[in-house]
Amino acid sequence: MSDAIQPQPTPTISSDEHPMDDIPVRPLEFDVEALTPEQIVWSRSSPEFSIYINAFGVHVPYFERYLIRSMSTAKKHITDERLRADMSAITGQEAHHAKNFLAFNKKLATRYPRVAQLDERARVFFTHRAKTDDLKRLVGFTSGYETFTFLAGMIILANYEKWLQDSDPTIKALWVWHQVEEVEHGAVAFEVYKALYGEQEWYRKYMILVALLHIVKELLAAYFHMCRVEGYFKSPGKAIKATWFVAATAGQMVWHCLPTFSRRYHPRRHPLATTKQNAIAIAWRRYIKKGGDVLKIDRDKMSRIISFS
Repeated sequence: MSDAIQPQPTPTISSDEHPMDDIPVRPLEFDVEALTPEQIVWSRSSPEFSIYINAFGVHVPYFERYLIRSMSTAKKHITDERLRADMSAITGQEAHHAKNFLAFNKKLATRYPRVAQLDERARVFFTHRAKTDDLKRLVGFTSGYETFTFLAGMIILANYEKWLQDSDPTIKALWVWHQVEEVEHGAVAFEVYKALYGEQEWYRKYMILVALLHIVKELLAAYFHMCRVEGYFKSPGKAIKATWFVAATAGQMVWHCLPTFSRRYHPRRHPLATTKQNAIAIAWRRYIKKGGDVLKIDRDKMSRIISFS
């Protein structure tokens, strides 16, 4: 199975358009209640991706609340009005992300016995750290973690046809929305860190590693539990396929993380953030700006969305 990034249609864009330009808050609410436990593995294109991203999402809402605390605390120390506006936008976006994923996690818990325990572990961890971390740690960890949510956004959208094309329209729409917005605000926490602690590059890079280790720990705990419930470890072939998927996808993430360790790095200049590689992200933003309904995305809807590229 190849996990290379798949080519997407090249959008027609203006010379100054960028996927991180403009960060609107979109108060969307996705109807996950209709999903039955049997539909939790929601992508027929790649069941392993369903499990992978479901597992990743278990602890994400609590990080998003941590981010809100981080940006709210840091904002009083930021004087740049453009960055302050972006900080307000990212907290608004993440608040709506957290609300939707907490609802989805309740559905996951109906199928996976350990999800409630993992959810509670994440809640306790991030609630405690939000109260006890100093400003440097709050901003540094947030910047490190956002490195990977931004990269995940780009990688998942680039692999849309392989991972999401044939899947439940509501959950697909939920993840497309989330990934587009993670790309939109992918530079904000980085810029806040640079504004406050820009001379301490070593700490920014250290926090990338700390965030990576935390993500991997939480992801693998949920992923292998879910694979076990789905019966993947009763078949050597399925077990190998599931293990290969998580290893290859994590490897992609680490590979694309390497540019972030450069002193000259900025998320807007990451190779994956060039507009030529973001047809879905750009088209989705244009589509919703024109009033398009993005709460469910089937094949026909995605074709209409892409027509806006």
